[in-house]
Amino acid sequence: MSHAPATRPDPWVLVPRPLPEAPVRLLCFPNAGSGAAGYRHLAEPLAPTAELRVVRLPGREQRWQEPAHSRLAPLLHDLAQWLAPHLEPGPGQRLAFFGHSMGALVAFELARLLRARGLRVPDALFASGLDAPHLPRTGRTTMHTLDDAEFAARLPYYGGTPREVLARPDVLELFLPTLRADFAVVETHRHRPGAPLPLPVAAYGGRDDPETTPAGLAAWSELTAGPFRQRAFAGGHFYLADRPAEVAAALTTDLLDLARATS
Repeated sequence: MSHAPATRPDPWVLVPRPLPEAPVRLLCFPNAGSGAAGYRHLAEPLAPTAELRVVRLPGREQRWQEPAHSRLAPLLHDLAQWLAPHLEPGPGQRLAFFGHSMGALVAFELARLLRARGLRVPDALFASGLDAPHLPRTGRTTMHTLDDAEFAARLPYYGGTPREVLARPDVLELFLPTLRADFAVVETHRHRPGAPLPLPVAAYGGRDDPETTPAGLAAWSELTAGPFRQRAFAGGHFYLADRPAEVAAALTTDLLDLARATS
């Protein structure tokens, strides 16, 4: 008696709760140093509106032994190749990108790359925790060029790194290469002017996030030729973890609007 070979897990994408009949497929891109864990808690609250698919980048979680990308262009090249099966949702299903912080930049530039290659672009983009990338990054510390001691000393300012990791230099040392590479992806990026994306864009942010401003989030409206929506939530840079129910409710509303507008 023969058996079908076991399906190997996709190293690039995690689907916490498969929902092939959901109106929207939501592809999520992580922030610096993070992996699928940063989004898993949204899978249940977003059901049945959206099927959550979380991008898993090299250098973290199950892929921690792989070197992380330190520049955006090669990362985008790999994403366009390996995410191809996830960029074609089922019949009648919409595709949306959601990226937080570094993930917002990656999602935006991936959408631009797909358009440049004549491939399917998402039906909507949700940019979270990042001022619009065409704005100058003035007055910010360039993290990826700091030595290890200075780099580690500034991490608490950004939040997101568990306190138990910060308190263990031997453990933190394992995370530093990926964190440094992720900061380099953002800090070495230079925006190239281009036509606005032909899709709705929503900018989400925490009201107490030191890394964003209301004006910086509003400037995402300049990068789209479609409708724009801006939302502010209680919390700091990682408001997603602080207010999951509130974020999921807002995101569900916006995704349903997307599904209705494009059906």
